[in-house]
Amino acid sequence: MFLSEASKEASFTVSKVTLGKEVGKRLADMGFTAGAEGAVVRVVFFHGPLQVRIRDYDILIRRVEAAGIEVKPVGDWSAVCDAARVFGRRRTGASSKRRA
Repeated sequence: MFLSEASKEASFTVSKVTLGKEVGKRLADMGFTAGAEGAVVRVVFFHGPLQVRIRDYDILIRRVEAAGIEVKPVGDWSAVCDAARVFGRRRTGASSKRRA
């Protein structure tokens, strides 16, 4: 799995960074090294950046860069996704309003 697939509040352990050159080095300097544990704090709409907490730092990372970080989920990511799908969205509009 890759970090770009993580949902809000998902915990993970970094397996490896597959990005090379300067971007990979900068991510390693920020704490994305094998065995580092982290969590997704916030996910921005429309495939925007992820706010990730790793090694006591909060980092905003682009989805393109997050797609180059291989992670192992800690816990059950599917449960987080199901909960967000079922409870996270509230319907609006005429179809959700009760008529008296």
